[in-house]
Amino acid sequence: MKHPSQSKTRSSSHKAKYTSLTPPPRWRKPSPLVFVALLIGIAFFVHGLWISELTPARLWRGIFRLSDFLGQALPPNPKRLGSIIRATLETFEMALVGTVFGALLSLPLSILAAKNTTPHPWWFSVSRSFVTLLRVIPDLIWGLIFIIVVGLGPAAGIMAITMDVMGFCGKFFAERIEEIEPGPIEALRAIGASEVSIIAGAIFPATLPSFVASTLFSLESSIRSAVVLGLVGAGGIGVELSTSMQLLRYDEALMVIIVIFVVVLLVEEVSSWIRKMII
Repeated sequence: MKHPSQSKTRSSSHKAKYTSLTPPPRWRKPSPLVFVALLIGIAFFVHGLWISELTPARLWRGIFRLSDFLGQALPPNPKRLGSIIRATLETFEMALVGTVFGALLSLPLSILAAKNTTPHPWWFSVSRSFVTLLRVIPDLIWGLIFIIVVGLGPAAGIMAITMDVMGFCGKFFAERIEEIEPGPIEALRAIGASEVSIIAGAIFPATLPSFVASTLFSLESSIRSAVVLGLVGAGGIGVELSTSMQLLRYDEALMVIIVIFVVVLLVEEVSSWIRKMII
């Protein structure tokens, strides 16, 4: 038979256990502004679905068209494999050169766009606005602009990728700089170190692994962008793919797609291995 004091102690401990638990968070009533924004979003979604005419009948017909495409594309035609590989290497080189240029140009840009390293609030506002401008303009538009500037070919693709990478890396580099511990920076400033010494001795050593990882992500994205840029005349494998599709040579187009897939997969695996080594 249990002692009354033991029962009382156990019941009090159970009571303390349950009373210490916090109640689950409750749904809060959305503000009128959030409710209106939700209605507008739903309206755009419904209207977009309506204008697309994405009906079950249309999807059903598309399945048969896809089967016709696969019937003409299989097996892939390797007759032009040599020229496809050369164009793929050109695409990779476009992406690599554009990514390196973009990452290097992002370094001084990120210094100006970070709150803890910018020399003046005016520079911060201008550089952040410039990074935003680079990011909001799609790489395809940059490609069309630089085709007008320098003409058709890989040069336009490299310049377009450079601008796109500057927008991506400039943002993430600046945010990483703002996240570093202020102690080393303040210590160097206390002993009278110059801004260049602070950047080289405190900022870059702390941010270099993140910078390299962001650059590798940019390279992966740049290879896919280089393929799309080739469709508008910026050189690379996109030209081969566009030509094959326009001439209805679907077996050659499938061969191009397979080569693109293999290259992108290899680049992603190598960049993932490098990130694991440095982080």
